[in-house]
Order: sequence, then C-alpha cells, then structure tokens
Amino acid sequence: MEQGVASLAVLSGLPVLAQVPDSSGSAPEFRTSNRRWQDAYDKALSILAHNVQVMPKYDKPVLIEGASYAGIWQECGPHESLVYRHFRKDVARNSHMTFFKLQRADGQLPANNKLTETGFGQIQMVVPIAATAWELARATCDDELLRVAYTSCSQWDEWLAKFRNTRGTGLVEGFCTYDTGHDNSPRWKGIPPQCPGKDAKRYPPIPSLPRLCPDLSATVYGGRLALSAMAQALGKTADSQRWMDRAGDIRELILSKLYVPEDAAFYDLDGEDHFVKVRSDILSRMCGEHVVDQKLFDELWTLQIHNPKAFWAPFPLPSVALDDPQFVRPIPRNSWGGASQALTALRAVRWFDHYGRAAEFSFMMDRWCEALQRDMTFRQQLDPLDGVFTKQDMPSYSPASLVMMEYTWRLVGVCEEADELQWNIRPGHPAAEAAYFRIVTDAGRVAEVNYKSHGGEVRLNGHLIASLQSGVARLVTDKTGKPVALLGIHEQAQKVSLKLPGHATRTLSLSPNQRVSL
Repeated sequence: MEQGVASLAVLSGLPVLAQVPDSSGSAPEFRTSNRRWQDAYDKALSILAHNVQVMPKYDKPVLIEGASYAGIWQECGPHESLVYRHFRKDVARNSHMTFFKLQRADGQLPANNKLTETGFGQIQMVVPIAATAWELARATCDDELLRVAYTSCSQWDEWLAKFRNTRGTGLVEGFCTYDTGHDNSPRWKGIPPQCPGKDAKRYPPIPSLPRLCPDLSATVYGGRLALSAMAQALGKTADSQRWMDRAGDIRELILSKLYVPEDAAFYDLDGEDHFVKVRSDILSRMCGEHVVDQKLFDELWTLQIHNPKAFWAPFPLPSVALDDPQFVRPIPRNSWGGASQALTALRAVRWFDHYGRAAEFSFMMDRWCEALQRDMTFRQQLDPLDGVFTKQDMPSYSPASLVMMEYTWRLVGVCEEADELQWNIRPGHPAAEAAYFRIVTDAGRVAEVNYKSHGGEVRLNGHLIASLQSGVARLVTDKTGKPVALLGIHEQAQKVSLKLPGHATRTLSLSPNQRVSL
C-alpha cells in the first residue's frame, strides 16, 4: 500500500467523530469472560472509532487506514468500511461516496483521498469498489447509492479500458508499483512507485512496461459482475447481460494468458512478453474475485495456498511464498515482499467460504487473533513464521483492528451474509467463555448468540432458533431464522448435538467443511 506522509498524531486537528452513534441506534455487542480476548476486541473497536475521520474535499466521516496512512485508499477503504457497516452504516456509505464525488469528468476514480492530497497518480485497486458498493446498497436498500455507484463504476470501467489497455489485449495494465499496492515487493523491483507526473495515464519509458496484471484484471472482472447485478436491480436487463459478457471475456483472458500451470501460479506478463515469476498474493486476489473455478482452486489449494512450504505458514498468508527465492528477509516495514499482511487476512473473508474451506479458515483466524492479542499494538504486518509484528510500522492500523473484530464474530458469533445468517458455535473456544453476541440485522431483527456451560443458544427477535448442546459447527439459517444447514467449521471431525424447538435432539457426525441439510 502506498505510504502516507502523515501519522495519526498529525490528525489531532481534524474532527474526531468516534462518538457519533450509528444511525440504527444499536451497535453490535460482544462480551466474554475471557479478559485477554475482550481487551483485544475492545481496543480494536476503540482504534476503529478513532480512525473515523473527515478528510479534505469531502465533508463527511470516513474510515481511514490509520497508522502512518492518513487517508482512505480505493484498494481497501470501501471494503474495510463494508466490514464495519454494522457499527457505522453512515461511515460505510461515505467511504464509498467520497470516491464517487471526487471522480474526474473523464471517469477516473481517485486512488486515494488523503490529508495531504487527492491522488490520481496510480489506479491502486484490489477489492472492486463496484462490488462493495453493490453489497452495501443491496444490504441497506439504498437506491441513491445504487444509482450513483452504477454510473460512477461504469465510467471507471470505461476509463480503464481506454487508458490501461495500451497493448490492446483486453487485460488491465500495470504502470507502477502503487497500481497494485504492492510496496517493497520483488514483483515490482526496478519499477517506480508512481506514474510520471502523478498521471495514471502515463508510464515511464522502461522496456518491461506496461505489464499485463492478473490481479488488476481480476478487480475489473469482479467489478463487472457487480455492475451486471446492479444493472439487473435497476431494470437494465440488456446492460446486465453486456456486463456479464464482458466479465466472462476478461476472465478467459486472465486464465489463458496469465496463468502458468506448471508453476500453479499467476504472473504479470511484462512489456517484453516475459513472465515476472514471483509467487505472490496475486494468488489470493484471484480467489478473492472468484476468477478460478472450484477445480482449479483445489489444485492451487494443494500446491500453493495450503502448502506449508509456500503460503500456509504458521501465520498465513505471506505476501510472497515462503519457498520463493525472492522472499525478502529481514522483513522491512510496509513490505509486500513476504510479510503476512492484515489486508490479506481481512480480504480472506471474501473467498475461503466460497471455495468450501471454512474449517481451515478457522485455523488462520485463530492464529491471527493470537498474534494480535499477544502484541496489542495493531500494526500492519507480521512475520509469517513467528507471528511477530514489524515494530517499524506504526500502531493503530484499521485493517488489523478489523481483523480482530471480524474474526471474533466469524469464529464464535453470528454473521450476516446476503441471503443467510451464519451462527458459528464453538463451545470451549477462548472467545466463547460465557460469551454473548448481539447484532441488529439489515431487516431490523435482533440476532443473539448466548453461550451456556456446554454449548450455545441462538435467538432471533427473542425466539429460540436452536441450541447446539455439544460439538463445533455453523448453523446456517435464512434471514427469518429458518434452519437450512449445519457446516463443519473445525479442522477435526465433530459429534454435534443440535436441538431445534419442537424436535428431538439430533446428533450428527460432522467432518471438516461438510454441509448437512436440515
């Protein structure tokens, strides 16, 4: 990620809006008797509240990156605010609208809006702003956001097609290091951080530029899928199909031109048609936008992602594979050359479940929460081997705080997805010690998880939905609380006892990632 020029200390002159209540009047609640876990969770929320700030050129509060990053970046800010939305829906909305309001007449979205400037010197995108805007608009029934996002993101796609397709391939080109936010990565060795003259339409006269970038192209792919869904919601059926077709076109190009099967890796293809062979978290970004199908994912999972010699480190996921000779050691600050990044950990919520790896994700979530509790400074990155955070990075980083918050709910609480509620019940887990969770869903229903001595009860609007009397599992219900399935979310097989109101207790053997319909 592009380094900011000011620390949070500089922000002391800005209005801090941490105490402004959510418009719903009911923020999520989490309590546990485990003091260590509660302290880390509470500190994460405190950091996030402090990082709700007003930036220049847009007069409403947004969630900034924090630490040394005094601003909001397109690659991550909208996604972070989406994760935070149950606490501050207004901040989630503003963190999208700031980019749309600052969009140039030619369609270019800003890469960032910082205390020092609004940046247009790179494209810097990872999670598609179209995708997070669509998720937020759909969840909050925000018609204005939907319409603004559709128009703005359509123009952004057109800008990218015009100015980042100079080789005429149909793929998205990278011109500088900041385009992908991969600061200090061997992937971009020898390439300037920013475009010449801070103009993202220009690239320096280097023979290896421009590059065809799989992750930038994946962002466009995910954005086009979202645009298709938005068009459908707006009654634009023909446009919806057009976006779907264009998404399919760029996906096919990514897979046919930028994937190297013998390496089980995606690489940049440089201006001289050479692959830039660094096995990096490009891979997780392909998964984040669901570019790869299940069959290819399973191969990548075995050979790369879940391989302890590559990306399945003791503290997953390193930004460069452990066994890649270009892994950078010693690990410097703000390094995408090997460190496990909080941003990657936060983005993992977008793809582990999609590919049926909820049980293994539990391991990753536990490891990150352990590292965060041990350190308590909430910095940007950690060593994938020992979980030690890089002390040269400044504390109070929003993505690390969001990891602690979001992982807590995904490990032992209730999460709201587009079409379902996920109740993650883990008796015996440290965070579940006499624990209580409560959120107000998008439809205004109150969802609660209450842990008893040997299990957990789940309620919606005060009505008992189910009780899990033994074992670890995820109960999946629809938005009204109707049980749909049980999912194995532990890495070991579980014997689960489930009691539904009006039914006898049912005992099931549940393997990791096994889904049983109810």
